[in-house]
Amino acid sequence: MDSLQSIKQRFGIIGNNLGLNRSLEKAIRVSSTDISVLVIGESGVGKENIPKIIHQYSHRKHSKYIAVNCGAIPEGTIDSELFGHEKGAFTGATQTRSGYFEVADGGTIFLDEVGELPLPTQVRLLRVLETGEFIKVGSSKVQQTNARIVAATNVNMNEAIQKGKFREDLYYRLSTVEITLPPLRERKEDIVLLFRKFASDFALKYQMPPLQLDEHAQALLKEYRWNGNIRQLRNVAEQLSVLEKERNINAAMLGAYLPDRSSQLPAVVGQKERESDFSSEREILYKVLFDMKSDLNDLKKLTLDLINNGVSKGIQEKNQGLIEKIYGKDSTDEEEETSSVKALPFQSESPEISKVESVDKYSYAETIEEEEPLSLQEKEIEMIKQALIRSNGKRKLASKELGISERTLYRKIKQYDLNEIETE
Repeated sequence: MDSLQSIKQRFGIIGNNLGLNRSLEKAIRVSSTDISVLVIGESGVGKENIPKIIHQYSHRKHSKYIAVNCGAIPEGTIDSELFGHEKGAFTGATQTRSGYFEVADGGTIFLDEVGELPLPTQVRLLRVLETGEFIKVGSSKVQQTNARIVAATNVNMNEAIQKGKFREDLYYRLSTVEITLPPLRERKEDIVLLFRKFASDFALKYQMPPLQLDEHAQALLKEYRWNGNIRQLRNVAEQLSVLEKERNINAAMLGAYLPDRSSQLPAVVGQKERESDFSSEREILYKVLFDMKSDLNDLKKLTLDLINNGVSKGIQEKNQGLIEKIYGKDSTDEEEETSSVKALPFQSESPEISKVESVDKYSYAETIEEEEPLSLQEKEIEMIKQALIRSNGKRKLASKELGISERTLYRKIKQYDLNEIETE
């Protein structure tokens, strides 16, 4: 068996991080077996190297090695790609086709982004893992495959299982051995080494001198979060190699190629929290508006009853709860007086008003639909006039009779231009 350093050189792996070395050693140890392996790590950490190592150091190294990106295949065709199809199985199936599991028989198949597989395909894959059997699309014939499966994902599998997006039994079948690759931000001692390797490769590719980083630029490389991991570091090295004329790179020059240095991943979480807070506030606002609509409907019914039939002490006591709910216990409160709803009168002592008889509750709704808003306004003006005449223009007495505050009455007098009646 080759040494760990020679394996790194063979597969172009740079770094001496302890977590990286443990992952490589685990891959080498399981390569001689046929058990399934699940590689876990963020996007861009180099998960594709692990199945290559496992295949090359196994007894299957002379057989087929096929890498499949499950997230790049449309859901409608992924079963055909993996398991094959018969001629005429679906529109466009003009001939019989062998799937990846049939082609990779005796070798290794690498399922990258396995967390993106649709649920029906997960069921088929589980059968392959358990019995080695599969059926082509459009066929009833059971076929056998001896392909070894190595899968990889950057999805949090526990969350995917809880949300019903990934089968728990399939997860346990795939993860007989689990290999986790650390993200680049946890390999700070390897970041400068990787950058130098990329800078050297691009210098050779574009025929120019390699880049050199000063101490401050190296410190900035190590401090940066690298959400895109090794892939992002490689892109930055290539951009600097092509776009910068100066070969000695300082922190200011490097910083121009590192996006969002001030706002890292927590900013995204904060944005989600703000959206969540906005959603909650909106729901509360909707509830308040619906409650107000209900109160206004009750208020219209009560007002129409008072206008059409008059008010007696019994009716006033009967509806006192609704009045307090809408106006509050103290109708002279400063904040409640600003509400335009208070302009509607609820009390009158006119001897001409007769006692209100009971009215069916459904007749209120019908009358409200037919009643014109202008007639209510005219009734309101008339009642204010009568109250002012009986109180000899004294607003305090008139407001008490009408059941509204003096400030609200004053505003209504101005609104309806009733100053002449007030001074008579």
